[in-house]
Amino acid sequence: MPKLRGEAFWRETLRSAHYVVAPMVDQSELAWRLLSRRHGAQLCYTPMLHAQVFLRDANYRRENLYGEACPEDRPLIVQFCANDPEVFVQAALLAQDYCDAIDLNLGCPQMIAKRGHYGAFLQEEWDLLQRMILLANEKLSVPITCKIRVFPDIDKTVKYAQMLEKAGCQLLTVHGRTKEQKGPLAGVASWEHIQAVRKAVNIPVFANGNIQCLSDVEECIRKTGVHGVMSAEGNLHNPALFEGRNPLVWEMAEEYLEIVRKYPCPLSYVRAHLFKLWHHTLQVYQQLREELAKVKTLEGIIDVNRELKLRCQEEIANQKEGEKPKEGLPFFHWICQPYIRPGPKERCRENGDSGTEKGVRGKRALEEEEDGNSELLSKNKQKKKLRNPNKSFDPSLKPKYAKCDQCGNPKGNKCVFNMCRGCCKKRAFKEVADCPASEEAEISSTLQFGVFHPTANSQLMEYQAKGESYMAGTLHKASSRPTL
Repeated sequence: MPKLRGEAFWRETLRSAHYVVAPMVDQSELAWRLLSRRHGAQLCYTPMLHAQVFLRDANYRRENLYGEACPEDRPLIVQFCANDPEVFVQAALLAQDYCDAIDLNLGCPQMIAKRGHYGAFLQEEWDLLQRMILLANEKLSVPITCKIRVFPDIDKTVKYAQMLEKAGCQLLTVHGRTKEQKGPLAGVASWEHIQAVRKAVNIPVFANGNIQCLSDVEECIRKTGVHGVMSAEGNLHNPALFEGRNPLVWEMAEEYLEIVRKYPCPLSYVRAHLFKLWHHTLQVYQQLREELAKVKTLEGIIDVNRELKLRCQEEIANQKEGEKPKEGLPFFHWICQPYIRPGPKERCRENGDSGTEKGVRGKRALEEEEDGNSELLSKNKQKKKLRNPNKSFDPSLKPKYAKCDQCGNPKGNKCVFNMCRGCCKKRAFKEVADCPASEEAEISSTLQFGVFHPTANSQLMEYQAKGESYMAGTLHKASSRPTL
């Protein structure tokens, strides 16, 4: 059967899908895709998979794609990040029998994508992208699609899209933000760019960006003329978005947890989904937020979910007539609803700053006042601060350690040579000297090189009596005694 292309592929294989759940790392796993499909999603993508890892690691393939077969999970597109044509195609060949198309990620703007040289950081390398798509289009039995971000210039974005179409891309998803627009600097996605691309290419186009509810989907299709609309964060906060409903949070959470029982996934995925679903409620019940973060089992997560439900139901029972949602929310916090990420100015104002973008250092940066000095704390430092409120990150207050005379690393407290552990081992072996900090090194040296030393020899006799050998500072069970 010949491979379907363009409009025919969208119409027949993808069943004219209008409502699409985005590929989300660690968040669009099978259980979440099934929940989304039950509530209106017509097409789903896998999480972004690393082509190189997928190619070499059988466990990675099994965990992310080769698991339990699920006929409900179709149509499905598998997304890869890659920067090598051969690696991309070889990985896609291993995946093509489990999906309806292969997508090349050209939209990830995160730092990990910059370090790995993939995603949106390939958008200037048109020759490479042409080779990747041409080879995939030639070798694969399923169509190749792409997900991109826009350039600031509309004309360049249009030429970029036309180049991908000419190379063999059969469907294009356009995220209407540049690669610099992320986190608190995300801003509003440009539907103008998406509309221009839609008019300039002859293949189906999906729009991504500014989708928080069903009316946004309908407006986006009307204004841009796209074939379908993709949602990421809107879907995470309300899986029933494509149904046009705002259900009770615990209904969605309970249904998701039941699916997870049948199709297990890492606990970190489950916890992350509940943090999104319960986002507004967890601002009210901070203690339960901490419990959800610490819980180690699925049953424990279910218990926290049940407690959140009971507290909300109690709050509903005590609600006064005519009471309105707080914090400017459109609905009460126990109802699934979008989370509007604050922009740089709003975030700075929340933290008492003047509102300049200079105060923003990243997606989760937080500005706090400590001892009269403003300090930007990363997410990891914020967590440490929660565990230990008295902790200070002022470099001038860090304890000063005595340095190794040899290399400058902190010296061992017991070392008679005033050296770090590594330098002490070398000197102790070289001089056959006796230092409490280097005894393990001496014993290892005796075993490996036959150097005699009283301390090492006495301890070796002890270990030999137990029928064990001592190698490199670690006890290893041995079938025979060590030879000196």
